[in-house]
Amino acid sequence: MEKPHTDAVFFHRHLLAIQGLKAAEVTALLDLADGYVEQNRRHDKKASVLRGRTVINLFFENSTRTRTSFELAGKRLGADVINMSVSSSSVKKGETLIDTAMTLNAMHPDVLVVRHPESGAVKLLADKVRCAVINGGDGSHEHPTQALLDALTIRRRKGPLEGLTVAICGDILHSRVARSNVHLLNIMGARVRVVAPRTLLPVDVDRLGAEVHHDMRTGLEDADIVMMLRLQLERMQGQFVPSVREYFRFFGLDYEKLKVARPDALIMHPGPMNRGTEIDSELADDIHRSVILDQVELGVAVRMACLDILTRDRPGNAR
Repeated sequence: MEKPHTDAVFFHRHLLAIQGLKAAEVTALLDLADGYVEQNRRHDKKASVLRGRTVINLFFENSTRTRTSFELAGKRLGADVINMSVSSSSVKKGETLIDTAMTLNAMHPDVLVVRHPESGAVKLLADKVRCAVINGGDGSHEHPTQALLDALTIRRRKGPLEGLTVAICGDILHSRVARSNVHLLNIMGARVRVVAPRTLLPVDVDRLGAEVHHDMRTGLEDADIVMMLRLQLERMQGQFVPSVREYFRFFGLDYEKLKVARPDALIMHPGPMNRGTEIDSELADDIHRSVILDQVELGVAVRMACLDILTRDRPGNAR
């Protein structure tokens, strides 16, 4: 099967963050992913783009949907895909990240996909290994492939991102998804808002490059896209919200709050959803407004594009 083609050059050895990318590089990844969307909808989904290459998924943090998406992406490109279970690995026995990097180097993988609960841990690994590294989410820092799949979802429904108003709502403080999306949307010329209670906003929120709102009525006004975030209770130490019921009353998305957005506004959520906490269940399943399942589908295509572009033969790429 002929692989999708892109003329644009992606100069980075790794994909660790959205921050620092250029609009042309983001566009190159999205264009390449577009071709893989069509491939994934065919009866014969497999290609041989990565035949003979090895992809290792190293997840220090559970994530069924991201890990499965990367695994499927690698296999559909013809790669040998290995999932390393950290819970039963030497890391749990005291092995350091540096030791892990040295061990992985000896295996000669071509791409390492890493998810880690600590911000900066993925970069530390990337500095020590000889292969390409993709950040599958590190702490509250970034989750670049999630932002890319969100952008592709928006672009396929709305066209160019430039000029669109996007409201990102909920637990901004703990969300690497929010940070990556704010960076990408700014790079592509969208107008970005974050909407959250003060307790769920980072101290340096003004540096994010987004309008800040504490009320859904003003934050969602005339929005083209409403992106809800999961309330990350497992990362919260202390009382960030009075109660789940109170949170939904003021910041959960329902049809009433959505009225102030544009009539054709799309609803997004990176998943997994807490129905009745961040979003009304009926609204989440509304086929006319919700593109949540589109995000899941397009995630595989975006990750195929990332694996493809980081393993192409060109100066600077790790072999």
